[in-house]
Amino acid sequence: MSTSRRKIEHLELCAASPVESRRKGAGFNDVMLVHRALPEMNMDETDLSINFLQKEMNAPFMIASITGGHPETKAVNAALAEAAEELGIGIGVGSQRAAIEDPAQEDSFSVVRDKAPNAFVYGNIGAAQIREYGIEGVERVIEMIDADALAVHLNFLQEAIQPEGDRDASGVLEVIKDICSLPVPVIIKETGAGISHEDALILKEAGASAIDVGGVGGTSWSGVEVYRAKEREDTESEMLGELFWDFGIPTVPSIVECSVSLPVIATGGLRTGMDIAKSLVLGASVTSAALPFVEPAMKGKEEVVDSIQKLLNELKVAMFLCGCKDLKDLHMAPAVISGWTREYLELRDFNVKDFALRSKNTDFQRV
Repeated sequence: MSTSRRKIEHLELCAASPVESRRKGAGFNDVMLVHRALPEMNMDETDLSINFLQKEMNAPFMIASITGGHPETKAVNAALAEAAEELGIGIGVGSQRAAIEDPAQEDSFSVVRDKAPNAFVYGNIGAAQIREYGIEGVERVIEMIDADALAVHLNFLQEAIQPEGDRDASGVLEVIKDICSLPVPVIIKETGAGISHEDALILKEAGASAIDVGGVGGTSWSGVEVYRAKEREDTESEMLGELFWDFGIPTVPSIVECSVSLPVIATGGLRTGMDIAKSLVLGASVTSAALPFVEPAMKGKEEVVDSIQKLLNELKVAMFLCGCKDLKDLHMAPAVISGWTREYLELRDFNVKDFALRSKNTDFQRV
């Protein structure tokens, strides 16, 4: 099957089928923000602005990589980009592999920069594909959308489930080191299985500019492959996808795992402004989501704008109730971590009590 055809299949399945995490969730229910009964601020003066990778944004939120690579995806990307431009937030494109294989698909990606000339836009290519296309291919990906940054996605869980997947992960680290010398920031992103502390340290050493945790809790690409396997009556792949549906590190613990003095993007199961606030309190620099905007984007820009504006309004309320007038305050706000997430982090040797007791004069430290 062509990459282009697979892209439209993925988009249609995400829009029509239940593809989110089933059991673990992202972990946000285990995080409680500490309420300030005396916030001593005007909520209407809350400042959400941020400078991320040398680009000013109106809010710490991005539309995560969704689609591109098929003629029918162009209108979806156009709606998403128009919303990002209007709101002054960031946006990523789906894997640009299809456009490298078939230049006729380029406009399904370049439309994003056309519609969002001032937004923070990041390109996207798989680590496995970089070995095939080399630096020249990566440069083409960047030029295609005049990207402000490049995301290199690690999706080996999905590759392992796909019959056509690339299961050779050898040499990926050297490839990452090579492209981190490019003149644009390089974001290393997972696509639904999270990133551990060990890998975060390795990626920092390799030269990554930021890490997108892409944790368990949002879209399960193993789950997406289950539906594809059912359609082609591939029982073996279907059973494999079911087994690994929720495999990986949920978003909340992965945010903490990736606190290695690099900007962290929290992606994976963020569905409310409260989730955004909790992510930022736990150490994320910015946040992103994809699945909630697939259906709105099929209807048009205004639907996307309304969906994101709702999230940002919820974020402002959460900040107000925590007494945080800006993101600097929010990053230092206390939070209590309980349940399975606390157990996981403590077993991984993180001191969760530091989050609960900190003030503006203390920082989170790993034990």
